Amino acid sequence: MGEGFTRRLKTALTGDAAARFVFIGNVEVERQWAVGAISLPRMSFGASDVVVNRMDELAITLAGADDYVLLKTAPDPAYLSYLAELGFELPTVVAVAGQDPGRMVTEDALADETVIEELRRIASPGTYLLPHGISALEEELARRTRIEVAGPSAAVCRAVNSKVYSRRVADELGLRQPQGWACDDLDEFAAAVTAAHEVLAAGRRVVVKDAFGVSGKGIVVVDDPRRLDRLHRMVVKEVERDAAQGGHGRVALLIEEWVAKDVDLNYQFTIGTGGGVHFDFVKRAVTQAGVHKGHQMPSGLDGAQLEQVHRATALLGDRLAADGFSGVVGVDAMLDPAGGVYPVTEINARSNMSTYQATLAEKLIGPDAVALARHFDLKLTERLPFDRLRDRLGGLLLDRAGGAGLIVNAFATVNAGATEDGGPFTGRLYGVLVADSAAELEKIDTQIEGAIHE
Repeated sequence: MGEGFTRRLKTALTGDAAARFVFIGNVEVERQWAVGAISLPRMSFGASDVVVNRMDELAITLAGADDYVLLKTAPDPAYLSYLAELGFELPTVVAVAGQDPGRMVTEDALADETVIEELRRIASPGTYLLPHGISALEEELARRTRIEVAGPSAAVCRAVNSKVYSRRVADELGLRQPQGWACDDLDEFAAAVTAAHEVLAAGRRVVVKDAFGVSGKGIVVVDDPRRLDRLHRMVVKEVERDAAQGGHGRVALLIEEWVAKDVDLNYQFTIGTGGGVHFDFVKRAVTQAGVHKGHQMPSGLDGAQLEQVHRATALLGDRLAADGFSGVVGVDAMLDPAGGVYPVTEINARSNMSTYQATLAEKLIGPDAVALARHFDLKLTERLPFDRLRDRLGGLLLDRAGGAGLIVNAFATVNAGATEDGGPFTGRLYGVLVADSAAELEKIDTQIEGAIHE
């Protein structure tokens, strides 16, 4: 990665490798981009949102000693000590006083005048907000704190993060993707449903996607024409209800043929404000039931497959830059069972899980090592301090650069679901497993699962 990912990102977005960033881990910013978009029926707020909102802590290892990280609560001091032992130069933490588990960190900050004042005190030329993704909330935070956002407008970010945009841009650029139809209005959706019926009649399946769905949400696989028609009627009813209340009456959906695949991929590139495109990395994604679980490194792609990924990077990067975007772009892709590449299934013009692993790879993972980024679920009845977790895992935690073991890169998610009444809850531990071989990696993974289960 050359000069270092964070310094290169600062140069790309500000022209100054020494710029000071206030990192904001507003993970699943898609919730804000989706406001006003009529799509598939949405599930209500749930326990998983509580955990996702605490993924704000992932930003700690991207930041440097001169940077700041905005968090929902102060990190466990023992966790910070662990990161310092691994060689990370820790940023200054700005934590809100009364976080709401159901809110993203930006919402908490906007509701905390003390945090606003603290950020105003550090506002200066050369200081920028760097969100996970930019929405109207982050623009409001910039206005109130007088700190400029490093990146394009929320309007641009919303536009290029729509799956409708991904679909149409890939079509225009001639990049291979499954047969499909992007829909902005009811006429387009009706035509897509009609075309999808032909796919179903041939014995194949289709998938209906929200334009701003994320992490397995807003996606329905359909093999029954009657179910497709029910979805169609539900969308029409929602559009009519919205129009009756003065809304725009438009939709944000796409329908695609559900094609056979062998491997999910994720690759990342960075676009500078001047339009330059830098390829960062490609990883093999680990998914379960359509939900992202982690990344495997290295990707295992052959030369021809890598060439297609690099070609797609150049084409997509130039197009996104022309449409006004700068910053980190993660692209989901896949391989078919014959090894052919679908180079873009969706564009995520924001940070992604791989982004937060970039500095871990630079500082801790040897050039010949294999790694697996993943999370572990923990069934808990009380808050778990980091020291207790460390004692339980013992030598399974990585303790030095080039070593083997687990690097923990988010700990707040472990206790995010804890309640005042002390009831049982599920926590999630994020980290990267590192080993010298795939066999050793699997052994460490199994040992950690066993220790957590006990």
